[in-house]
Amino acid sequence: MSSLRYPTLTFSIAVPDAARAIEFYQLAFGAVELYRLVDPETQKIGHAELTVGDSLFMVSDEYPAFNQTPQRLGGVSARFVLMVDDVDATVARAVAAGAQVKRSPKDQFYGFRSAGIIDPAGHEWMVQKQLETLTPTEMQARWNSMVSTPATTA
Repeated sequence: MSSLRYPTLTFSIAVPDAARAIEFYQLAFGAVELYRLVDPETQKIGHAELTVGDSLFMVSDEYPAFNQTPQRLGGVSARFVLMVDDVDATVARAVAAGAQVKRSPKDQFYGFRSAGIIDPAGHEWMVQKQLETLTPTEMQARWNSMVSTPATTA
């Protein structure tokens, strides 16, 4: 029996090739695989548990009756937010491991440096680091200023 204490909330994702996805998460984000359950007939991964830092997530190959990949669904409706010490270095590792950049690293109005990537399985990740602590009122004021300022053309 696992001695792992499960967090109140975690996520589970379906991917087209769970073994490859696990390898990507290890290379890109430093994930640690706790275990995997392999279907003896198909060799598909029915369930695997990984940690990144103090967070747990679960990965499996697609079983359309139980779960579906972004490819089958035609996209995603959620993205995962990963807090890191160095956004640029994490994005570079993710790209080297096979991710695509959706949004390059940039300092944001809400006090974070963030970037968006799409992993090889089609899931979206926001990689970010907090640069400063702002109140919701300060963030709203910055957002208002940002969206009301006319764009300049070069």
